Amino acid sequence: MSEPGTLYVVATPIGNLGDITLRALETLKQVDAIAAEDTRHSVGLLRHFGISKPLIAVHEHNEQHSAEALLKRLQAGESIALVTDAGTPAVSDPGAVVVQAVRAAGLKVVPIPGASAVIAALSASGITQAGFCFEGFLPASGSQRRKRLESLKAVTVTLVLYEAPHRIVECVQDLLSVFGSERMLTVARELTKTFETIHTSHLAGAVDWLQADSNQQRGEFVLLIHPAPVEKQEGLDENTQRILKRLLQELPLKQAVALATDITGHKKNELYEAALAYKAAV
Repeated sequence: MSEPGTLYVVATPIGNLGDITLRALETLKQVDAIAAEDTRHSVGLLRHFGISKPLIAVHEHNEQHSAEALLKRLQAGESIALVTDAGTPAVSDPGAVVVQAVRAAGLKVVPIPGASAVIAALSASGITQAGFCFEGFLPASGSQRRKRLESLKAVTVTLVLYEAPHRIVECVQDLLSVFGSERMLTVARELTKTFETIHTSHLAGAVDWLQADSNQQRGEFVLLIHPAPVEKQEGLDENTQRILKRLLQELPLKQAVALATDITGHKKNELYEAALAYKAAV
């Protein structure tokens, strides 16, 4: 049973309705009302699963006002589910203002996780480097978008973006101009839907691929900019060399190497060879 005075943040499918979780269905059936980004869209989802509940509109244009109204209902003892058109509320979608208000009032917020376009895209990308940075939607303005991308050039993990179909070509062209032609990009389009497409290429090739087929410019996009290749450093860095030399002044060679390995994280064999070279040079 749902708990009185509790807001449930419920993830819904991003395309395929079969991706809804059993817990999400049970929650939607038990709450007193459902707060939805677009009530017309959510009616179709609920009808598909035979659920009939009062719907409350909560979108980006009325979220502050809606948060106050929802808070009053929760304080009166109702339980409410918060949903968005697809995926998880409050993540590049309305909902964060509502959640913040409910938590600030000391009421309970319960996440009901489910399908995620970000995780779905990452899982099918084949990117082996750990970690990612989720940026969501970039600014719609070309100059502001490029400015934001310039600020993200230093990110060393996979950069994850959302993009709309009418801006996808311009966005990828901006990625090309900022990150360079050799940077790899995975385009994940219409995830879990009929025309799902996952395409990986260099950025220069991605622009050509999009422009060659207008069908590939339709739908909802997740863009994964792969991390830049890590350049392998030759030899030991200056700080490691300084530590090793100082330890060799005070300790026998094996002890100095063992301690330097613990301190710097470099491979023992590499430090041992360097230590032998330092000793021979003295």
